[in-house]
Amino acid sequence: MSRRSKVLSGALITSALLLTPLGLGGVAASSTPSAAVVHTGHTMALSTASSPEDPDGDGYIPANPPVTGGTPSTQNPPHRYFHEFQANCSVSHTRPDDPIVHPQQPGKSHDHTFMGNTTTNASSTTATLSAGGTTCKAPGDRSGYWMPTLYNGDKPVLPVGPQVIYYKAGVTDYTSVRPFPKGLRFVVGSPMQSADEFRRHPGFVEGWECGDSFFNTEFPASCPSRPDVQLNIRFQAPSCWDGRYLDTPDHKSHMAYPVVKPGTNDNICPAGHPVALPMIEFKTAFPVNGDMSKVRLASGLGHSFHYDFFNAWDDRTLKALVDHCVVGGLQCDARGYDETHPEAGAALGTDYRLP
Repeated sequence: MSRRSKVLSGALITSALLLTPLGLGGVAASSTPSAAVVHTGHTMALSTASSPEDPDGDGYIPANPPVTGGTPSTQNPPHRYFHEFQANCSVSHTRPDDPIVHPQQPGKSHDHTFMGNTTTNASSTTATLSAGGTTCKAPGDRSGYWMPTLYNGDKPVLPVGPQVIYYKAGVTDYTSVRPFPKGLRFVVGSPMQSADEFRRHPGFVEGWECGDSFFNTEFPASCPSRPDVQLNIRFQAPSCWDGRYLDTPDHKSHMAYPVVKPGTNDNICPAGHPVALPMIEFKTAFPVNGDMSKVRLASGLGHSFHYDFFNAWDDRTLKALVDHCVVGGLQCDARGYDETHPEAGAALGTDYRLP
């Protein structure tokens, strides 16, 4: 696709384009920093800054090689209730950076809480992340995971210890799931979404919860003041890839959520995004309870929650976990071991590395 075919005369696209079968010629990229993309009534600045991976700054980062000619799998393999593994990663640092939305622009973002890769900053690329350290249990996971920092008043509230990041099958044919391509990145949700958009988002699982309060779009007014009570959120990412781009100007159009196959209850990838990848699900706990009236996100109210993912897994390690746990229909921990199926063994050794 030529650069000219990528650029429209206007700087806006509609949210409907997010599911257009690589009508990515209709995704706008502008040479002006004020370019914006429309998402269900709200606007978000497009990335227009150049970076080592996007030297022309048009926001498109092609996959090399691309995955072409595929069609979504409609197979229905033997039912397995689980097909997942965990990436257990702790918080490494906070910083007002976002290498996906504001590459090469330090301090341009609201504050983010980073997990996984210890080097993530505004200048991060696939190469720098791959050379960095990690707080994840599996040393092969050098991916960057981040979300807006949570505050209680002016005090940051950071998750303590390894957080659960699930890698699941989002489609019925769990045997069709393949590992993420190195360098894939995307944003889940939007800091400018409305409360209703947050609640209706396809990634919404349980919203904000604490104690016996569930499915909240905003932070509960209060939570039980007990040591065992924390503020939690679960939110799922799209898991169907167009096979062509590691990133697009809105950081979403190259990804899509599964759809229901007509006449069935089966989840399949849409035609324009036929490649089934692992479905990431953040399950994050924040150590705050009691009076919640001053709890906020760096991006705003509770419904502004969103998160970013930048894949820098060691290819062989990720493939071993995906093949053993997701394709294999197991419920694995961070080393790829399912305690209910000990006979299946583990994908990784006791040191969380490939044997």
